[in-house]
Amino acid sequence: MAGTASLILLGVFGGLAILGIPLALAITAAAIAALLLVLPFDMALFTSAQKMLASLDSFTLLAVPFFILSGVIMNSGGIAVRLVDFAKLLAGRVPGSLAQTNIAGNMLFGAISGSAIAASTSIGGVMVPMQKREGYDPGFAAAVNIASAPTGMLIPPSTAFIIYSLVAGGASIAALFLAGAVAGVLWGLGLMVMTGIIARRRGWRGAPRPSLRDAAQVTLRALPSLMLIVLIIGGIMLGIVTAVEASGIAVIYTMLLAFVIHRTVPVSALPGFLIETVQMTGTIMLLLAASAALSFAMAFTGIPAAVSGLILAISENPLIVLLIINILLLVVGCFMDMGPAILIFTPILLPIAQKVGMDPVHFGVVMIFNLAIGTITPPVGTGLFVGAGVARVRVETAIRALGPFYLLLFAVLLLVTYVPGIVMWLPRLAGL
Repeated sequence: MAGTASLILLGVFGGLAILGIPLALAITAAAIAALLLVLPFDMALFTSAQKMLASLDSFTLLAVPFFILSGVIMNSGGIAVRLVDFAKLLAGRVPGSLAQTNIAGNMLFGAISGSAIAASTSIGGVMVPMQKREGYDPGFAAAVNIASAPTGMLIPPSTAFIIYSLVAGGASIAALFLAGAVAGVLWGLGLMVMTGIIARRRGWRGAPRPSLRDAAQVTLRALPSLMLIVLIIGGIMLGIVTAVEASGIAVIYTMLLAFVIHRTVPVSALPGFLIETVQMTGTIMLLLAASAALSFAMAFTGIPAAVSGLILAISENPLIVLLIINILLLVVGCFMDMGPAILIFTPILLPIAQKVGMDPVHFGVVMIFNLAIGTITPPVGTGLFVGAGVARVRVETAIRALGPFYLLLFAVLLLVTYVPGIVMWLPRLAGL
């Protein structure tokens, strides 16, 4: 039955997706079609609707619209230049200082806004032209911006981890946030090391040391925005707030930043922010509901058990199983957006990972890391195309320059996969 159900799921979902049907509807239709193998039509519809409604009855989901609203306000709050100036203090004196600043800026802005695309356009829009004017290779400048933009998908607040937590059956969001923060920092630091090596070979020097007064002024200007990261990660680590409470605090704090402290956005813009948040939240919620129906259909027809048996038939060695999972997720990330990929593949792959002793939080970090790489790889990677557009270079040029960074990210991915203590020490330190 599992084989037939798999073919039906893939056929219906793939066919509807090719026809341009919205993904949530395609997923729901595929789930109902698979259930028709074992249930009458009316029972398949009733069961699917029941699972969809039940999946949204979760207090944890409140964090999604709050973090989205916080990110929307931040993206329009004019903080990119402040963070770029602060990033220059962090990375300005090492070889390739402008490229290093681009990486640090993307890590900071991505973490605050929660959006890789926003980081790529906001920080890259400032830093890439500066690198070109200083004689940096345009392809290299584009590659640095593209490769560092996805760090915001790992460093909290991250909607991807909230979605994964719900699909995974309640893995701790707080633990995912802290482990993801470590993985995101490793991603960024790895890129900095690679950038430093390339810059040294090409003779790109660091920037002169700023005066103590200038450094203090830049830090004070950026400090209010940076405090959002401290509030979220620090509050969760100390057990002061939950992830949902942190999301509410993030909204209040970003509103104060945009409307009162920086005054870069008029209060009259708030209705527009709310409308954008509702639209984005509605899309995510519909996908979550559809994935609940899909997960039930797959479990009911035995698809996860069949896939697990297939992979474990190849090898029961945890090292080989995890390598297969990584390769599968990397391929999936090349063709599918992160949200649908999490919803579809978590119910299939998480049980396999747990069978070889992998913690659900660790697996969540590995999964998001894989799919984040997918956002900057051809043929569908949105981050790749947006970053190339920001730099005004051909996609082929950007891909060639990304070669060393791809290799670096694959190496960090293997490190995160096979040495779980690297990302799990912070959640354990917080008692999560």
